[in-house]
Amino acid sequence: MNSFDAKVMEIAGEPLHGDGISTFQVNVGLKCNLACLHCHVKSSPRRKEMMTWETMRLVIGAARRSGARLVDITGGAPEMHPRLRDFIVELRGHGFDVMVRTNLTILLEEGYDDFPAFFRAHQVKLVASMPCYLKENVDGQRGAGVYDASVEALRHLNKEGYGVDEALPLDLVYNPGGPSLPPAQQALEADYQRELNNRFGIFFTRLLTITNMPIGRFQMDLRKQGRDGEYMDRLTGAFNPSTLDGLMCRRQVNVDWDGVIYDCDFNLALRLPVDHGAPCHIRDFDPAALARRRIVTGRHCFGCTAGAGSSCGGALIKPGD
Repeated sequence: MNSFDAKVMEIAGEPLHGDGISTFQVNVGLKCNLACLHCHVKSSPRRKEMMTWETMRLVIGAARRSGARLVDITGGAPEMHPRLRDFIVELRGHGFDVMVRTNLTILLEEGYDDFPAFFRAHQVKLVASMPCYLKENVDGQRGAGVYDASVEALRHLNKEGYGVDEALPLDLVYNPGGPSLPPAQQALEADYQRELNNRFGIFFTRLLTITNMPIGRFQMDLRKQGRDGEYMDRLTGAFNPSTLDGLMCRRQVNVDWDGVIYDCDFNLALRLPVDHGAPCHIRDFDPAALARRRIVTGRHCFGCTAGAGSSCGGALIKPGD
């Protein structure tokens, strides 16, 4: 039993289990036009891993059998998958809500600049990485010129109605630039709205704050600085038992480009597939077994339970909870 399991047992009296499947998160490939310092799956322009169309069809069938309503598509830069459009059309045809996680800058590159219009036509929800409203912080995390490109992409999305029309939500994602917890989501959202609107006339729907997980490139950087232990102490010291019910792993499954099933995107990065008797490949999908599976955990799970909590949907504890 690892230290996180022990903490959960202390609080709940039993290990962490699933509570249904409302979301299918699908990593369609690791190829990306960026190589961000905080990327936990280590995406980059050099990565070649891509989900096959056969696996995509298996995902659609499994999602239908699970009763999930949302398919959350991530990467890499998902737009770089050559059959992403086909995948989205099929999913929408089966009545799924579809969300795409975009790094924004890809929407300006030749061959991908028609995606904003495509997303609008198919009512795709968008979640966009924008780790700060200040240029120096964004370029420091994601590379020189990324801030200006992100602002331009956001303007294009606003012109398509994203962040303006209620039917076209555009959420932005913040993550800290270093080994600290995110500030209060609601207050930071107000700062983003004020700064982006005053400077550029940009609108968005919500801000999602996400804690940096002690894995991938971020962990490598912490180790180089000799701050890995310090950061883990910060996460474990901020453990909040009120976050346990809302943990994203409890109501979603994550499918990697090769069809392997994980409890979450972070377990995917660590190559920790579902276990404890649950089938770990999409071809063997069992909705009943996976809905109530025991969750595979590790010390990184303290990142999702620290402070107000963290998930792909932002903070878990909202003001007033």
